[in-house]
Amino acid sequence: MRFFIETNLPDFWNDIGDVIRIFFGEGAVVSDSSGATVLTHVHCQEEDEQVETVSLSYEGKPYSWSLRETIPNTDAVEFKRRIKRLIKRCAYHVLKEVSGYMPPWGSLTGIRPTRLYYQQLSQGLTEPEADRMFADEFDVSDSRIELIKEVIHSQSPYLAAEDSEYDIYIGIPFCKTRCSFCSFSSGTIGNGKRVEPYLNALMHEIEESAKLLAENQKRVRTIYIGGGTPTSISASQLERLLSGTLHAFGNVTEWTVEAGRPDTIDREKLAVMRDYPVSRISINPQSMNDETLIRIGRNHSAEEIRTTYELARSLGFDNINMDIIVGLPGENLEMFLNTLSCIREMRPESLTVHTLAIKHASKLHEAQYVHDRDVMYLKMADLGHACAHELGMKAYYLYRQKYMASNLENVGYAVPEKICIYNIDNMEETTNVLALGAGGISKRIFGANLRIERAPNVSDIDTYIARVDEMIERKRALIATQRAKEG
Repeated sequence: MRFFIETNLPDFWNDIGDVIRIFFGEGAVVSDSSGATVLTHVHCQEEDEQVETVSLSYEGKPYSWSLRETIPNTDAVEFKRRIKRLIKRCAYHVLKEVSGYMPPWGSLTGIRPTRLYYQQLSQGLTEPEADRMFADEFDVSDSRIELIKEVIHSQSPYLAAEDSEYDIYIGIPFCKTRCSFCSFSSGTIGNGKRVEPYLNALMHEIEESAKLLAENQKRVRTIYIGGGTPTSISASQLERLLSGTLHAFGNVTEWTVEAGRPDTIDREKLAVMRDYPVSRISINPQSMNDETLIRIGRNHSAEEIRTTYELARSLGFDNINMDIIVGLPGENLEMFLNTLSCIREMRPESLTVHTLAIKHASKLHEAQYVHDRDVMYLKMADLGHACAHELGMKAYYLYRQKYMASNLENVGYAVPEKICIYNIDNMEETTNVLALGAGGISKRIFGANLRIERAPNVSDIDTYIARVDEMIERKRALIATQRAKEG
């Protein structure tokens, strides 16, 4: 189905569109009413109540839903947020009736369902009361409410970051090849001629950022080296990066390197990481089916994933994460079950179950690939959840994105003693971040209301190299803002 939206509050057009996409997917909202179902939203005020009505006609049958609420207009931001929520709920109920589909996340379209749950607890609700609110107001399924609570209980020992602490993110924006689903600002490494200039700029930013932290009495909480694929660079270049990072920031209890793709990992690079206090690595299959790996642009086999994993184990790595993706092109339930079977055999300490999102900068989007809403994706996600539990893991972080298959979620699972603190900090946005390298976004968290100020680095690799001193000054200004407000 295609929908044309008519509303007397055009500022909320995109929000209504987000709800339509829950039920009918990307491409369901059009800008031309010809041949489309017209969904009409009308906002009005009756005395002190805001009234929202959504209606449409489908196959000759009229559908309509109205909601009303008294919303104090004392805070403009909060007033608009409450109006938006009311409109989206109203559209949701109409479209649920039209489609006959019950989305697992109900009418929620936000990135962090856990944050909304935390808000309810902070306002004095008990967990049973928050559960009822999620079920009654947002129509969230019991399974997703339980998932939220599992995440919150797993996170609770790690959320008390101090204001003087910073996580360090270091980005290596190179990959051997670009996966079809990837939207990151990464470049294929090619002949590697840009790596040395990039590392020169990055090491300069690392050194100056360490000075900034020391000058302002800030401590490092965790270090995370991501990408891209950090192990796409040579062993000697990786050694230079780890040595410089350790010298700048000192040892920390949690240091992750996304080793990522097995076609970039060998014994020499793993040995380099063992020479430094790297406590956690990722070896990410995405799928354990060779035909899928070819389809998504990976130059390795499922057997290479097993071999690389066993090599890492033989060298003493005892905290390995593996990523898999629900809804990859061409994958059916049997293929996904094969991936889970292989994960059970390898027994990593953490498992991240992503749901495919068709992002605008990805090759899949360029190829106009569209995933249908399919109950199979929900079954896959639930099977991933069950597999993680079988391996003794608990969900410890959760986030959602637009354009995900069946409007599902990404979930990080880990055995309790191997939870990644950086991932919690990053997803819940509760800890300051200094993000170094092309595309990094540094964040400063202010106060209990979690107001965030950001200092982004440019994404283009060559521009980053040329303007690295400007990136450093952006961080200096961010920390200076923090000092001024603390003062």
